Amino acid sequence: MKGISWYFIIFITITGLGLSFYNVNSQTESCSSNLNLNGLVPFDTSSLHCLPVWDAQGFILRYVQSASNIWSFVLSAPADTNSYIAIGFSSNGRMVGSSAIVGWLSSSSNGTTGIIKQYYLGGTSPPLVEPDIGNLQLVTNSSLLISLSSRLYLAFQLETNQPSSRLLYSVGPTGFFPASPNFVLTEHRNKVSTTINYNTGQSKSQNSYKTLRRSHGVLNMLGWGILMIIGTVIARYLKQWDPVWFYLHTGIQSMGFGLGLAGVICGFVLNNHLNADVSTHKALGIFVLVLGCLQVMALLARPAKESKIRKYWNWYHHNMGRILIIIVVANIFYGIHLGEEGKGWTAGYAVVIGIMFLIAVLLELKMWFRK
Repeated sequence: MKGISWYFIIFITITGLGLSFYNVNSQTESCSSNLNLNGLVPFDTSSLHCLPVWDAQGFILRYVQSASNIWSFVLSAPADTNSYIAIGFSSNGRMVGSSAIVGWLSSSSNGTTGIIKQYYLGGTSPPLVEPDIGNLQLVTNSSLLISLSSRLYLAFQLETNQPSSRLLYSVGPTGFFPASPNFVLTEHRNKVSTTINYNTGQSKSQNSYKTLRRSHGVLNMLGWGILMIIGTVIARYLKQWDPVWFYLHTGIQSMGFGLGLAGVICGFVLNNHLNADVSTHKALGIFVLVLGCLQVMALLARPAKESKIRKYWNWYHHNMGRILIIIVVANIFYGIHLGEEGKGWTAGYAVVIGIMFLIAVLLELKMWFRK
């Protein structure tokens, strides 16, 4: 009996491990796995190109050009996400303005076949994400979401000569699904932005440049958007402490210019990697850099206090500084919007700007009362 018990324990252990391995393996898929969805989806899936596009979420994209103007796609993801899965096609790599195919397997589904809809992402709030409209030309009766072997398969066909190479992927909040009649799409809990080369079958995540993007934003925000303003406040309100104010002003402005210049360089490098459509943000950034360089050159050519042209130099230097600050603040907020960093960054910088503005108002009032 003792030997039988040990055999029984070993048998149960091996069986359990086998079932665990099967369960994990059924949810894990790779491009080397055999995929046979013929008969389950309304188009041929036997010759699809395959590439992993989001390892953290187990997303795998398969695609092929089925005809001169027909492209077939199958996006697969683990079924245990308990949320919607989505793939978006963007012209510039940003979520806003893109169109997405969204699918989910809710409790109201029949267990194997889910719901699939196109959404137009007109903004970041749910009311601006509109169902059943978008820029994608879906082939009629080609869209389907099915559950098979613990995986979700989002299948659809697009009528286009060349799909956008900027693709977005997202998963929704756990347990929240769009529901009739409005099918409001709740904000995703996670997303990734990628680029794909349909000819070579290579996909690159834009998140790989997240550190560079953050460096670009933080350096510009700290250099142009904070230190430059502090230096300006010192120059206007602390002149009674001569020459301390001048050394503080030039020192802080020089530090701000250096950090801002590094931020602009990061921006150029980032733009070369991502080739993003941010022409307005880029143009404003270049204009800020030019104004900053002119301010540095003006400082080097500053005439003496007794010079007759000193008042004209003062007018130029002060007004160019004010214009620089206005454009910098606007472009920083615009950059946060383009980077889709969320409301936290916007609110944080707005608080900093608000505090500096309040200090400037109080010092201005004090200066006027003193006069």
